[in-house]
Amino acid sequence: MDEGRLKARYRRIMAFFTRQTLRFIFWEIVLPRLGLRFLARRTRSQRIQKAAREFRALAIQLGGVMIKVGQFLSSRLDVLPPEATEELAGLQDEVPPEDFEAIRHLAERELGAPLGELFAEFDPSPLAAASLGQVHRARLRADAPQATEFRQVVVKIQRPYIESLIEVDLRALQRFGGWLQRYEPIRRRADVPALIAEFSATVRQEVDYLAEGRNAETFAINFRDRERVHVPRVVWDLTTPKVLTLEDVYAIKITDYDAIRQAAIDPGEVARELLDTYLQQIFEDGFFHADPHPGNLFVTPLASPTAEGLTWRLTFVDFGMVGVVPENLRHGLRELLIAVGTRDAARVVQAYQTLNILLPGADLKLIEEAESQLFERFWGMNMRELTQISHAEMMRFALQFRQLLYDMPFQVPHNLLLLGRTVAILSGMCTGLDPNFNVWFQLQPYAEKLIATEATTNWRDWLSEVGDWLRLLLALPNRIERVLQLAESGRLNVQTPQMEEQFRRVEKALQRLYFAWVGGVLFLGGIVLTLNGAEAGGAVCLGLAGLVFLWSLAH
Repeated sequence: MDEGRLKARYRRIMAFFTRQTLRFIFWEIVLPRLGLRFLARRTRSQRIQKAAREFRALAIQLGGVMIKVGQFLSSRLDVLPPEATEELAGLQDEVPPEDFEAIRHLAERELGAPLGELFAEFDPSPLAAASLGQVHRARLRADAPQATEFRQVVVKIQRPYIESLIEVDLRALQRFGGWLQRYEPIRRRADVPALIAEFSATVRQEVDYLAEGRNAETFAINFRDRERVHVPRVVWDLTTPKVLTLEDVYAIKITDYDAIRQAAIDPGEVARELLDTYLQQIFEDGFFHADPHPGNLFVTPLASPTAEGLTWRLTFVDFGMVGVVPENLRHGLRELLIAVGTRDAARVVQAYQTLNILLPGADLKLIEEAESQLFERFWGMNMRELTQISHAEMMRFALQFRQLLYDMPFQVPHNLLLLGRTVAILSGMCTGLDPNFNVWFQLQPYAEKLIATEATTNWRDWLSEVGDWLRLLLALPNRIERVLQLAESGRLNVQTPQMEEQFRRVEKALQRLYFAWVGGVLFLGGIVLTLNGAEAGGAVCLGLAGLVFLWSLAH
């Protein structure tokens, strides 16, 4: 793509952001200083909705990263008001397909041969068109290595010049993000440069089809023991950084509820399986499919039941957008899940702190009280019941915690961004499949499983800590002796005649402290061993603790 068109694209994006910024300054900063705050407040909802609608129109016209930005922002419920997120939520890859000749030329250049030589059949009409690429159906040749297992494939091909468009769009976003970061209310709730960096990394990852193929294989390995989850196999001989060939696994879209029922499949069972797979991805694997929209999830009826009696599978496709949950973040999420599953409001607040969800100065007691009230009033309700809560009930809760709602001391750190978006989409899918879906009952057994795992881990941590203390305490007498030898040899600078007596007192006090520590560690170790079924070891430790305490009293 020529430099002139790229510059024109950049200017158009920046012109849009500039107009929106100037409008915001006029309505939200200038008018309030002129005493017209009421006017700005009265028109705020309509203005926000209009700005979101204009951005949506721009995104559809430009395609590329702008559509991804809209989808990205639609999940930022903590940063953007509902008027904006609702308008952007419907933004899909509403772009026309690329001209097939341009797509064919790119694919043949990447694969090094004409499509007619590489495939037995290749459909020029795209199965799906997206902002970064499009998908075509094809059929492998009979002599292909994979032909004995499957021949129907889909070929995902990038749009020409997409990398250049991505860089232009990201450069515009970075500049606009710098403007936003200067506004204190936004700066308090979100690290805009970090959000843009996270988004940029995600988009660049999506256009690396080799990475997407590896992601698909990682996901398949994680679920190799679950017959109900299926992932398409990668045809590596026909895959490059810009072309990805996969087993064709397209089936019933997960949002085609009538077709699911006609296949004699219970949509509620699908919803439960879907959530359960994500619990495993997030809390066990630390690697999750981050783009679970309806075009990427299928329900596949089986021609005949498996040995386990399964009649359908849940099929995942498109692994360009995946998330990784590091262990420290997984710990905080586990704490939150356990807290919700056990209705422990105090633990919820602790999990918020671990995850860095609360702004500095947040009223922890008030948040804990609000969480407790939420559990008391709404815990156990299914999705349909939650959506039918009366306006009066919600107003009573709002009035009770009006200070908390006014301050809104919450933020979503950038490392939770993809996960938050994924969970929001997932919630809508489960509700669509089963309006009576009860997320509480689904989470509770999983929370109990994590608690059992946590208990075992804590026991091991206790033993490890006991060992560390013992090693430290056993070394303490030698250290004391070395200090006293230095004092006796005159290598310590002793200025007063009382110092020698003070050293003797210190030595005696440290010896008593040493024995007390040893006794305490043995006592705690005995309790831990006894509680975990090792009564003999526990009795030995408790007996030794008693002897050590008696020895310390005698000396």
